[in-house]
Amino acid sequence: MTDLKSQKRMAADILDVGKKRVWIDPNRVEDVSMAIMKDDIRELIEEGAIQKKKVTGQSRGRARKIDEKKKKGRRQGHGKRKGKKHSKVSKKEKWMNKIRAQRKKLKQLRDEGEITKSEYRKLYKKSKGGEIRDLKHLTKLVKEKEGVKND
Repeated sequence: MTDLKSQKRMAADILDVGKKRVWIDPNRVEDVSMAIMKDDIRELIEEGAIQKKKVTGQSRGRARKIDEKKKKGRRQGHGKRKGKKHSKVSKKEKWMNKIRAQRKKLKQLRDEGEITKSEYRKLYKKSKGGEIRDLKHLTKLVKEKEGVKND
């Protein structure tokens, strides 16, 4: 195989690309090796013996895989978190999730007949006021009320 370093360099200069992006036709290597001036290289470019390769972009395949996983809720652990405590889930969002769960549970308890309408109202107001911490606390309060009733 002949050394085509200088030809590649001249072609890169003419095509205004890097040496890596210069493609030389393997069938025309002999003709290219005979070219010693830039004019010769220009002729070979016109003939198609020397061409410039397309720019290779950055593959998004891996990024798409990661995005898919993130959509499923993965890759959200402590190591991935940046920023303040409430930057991932705002205080308001946290509150909304909590209050919705409590209200859903209260409606369920009322419909099943475990609590009366007046008890439902009292507990509803308590949850709205932030007195009830979570669902476990709510169920505990309901059981305490039942314990008072049974005694």
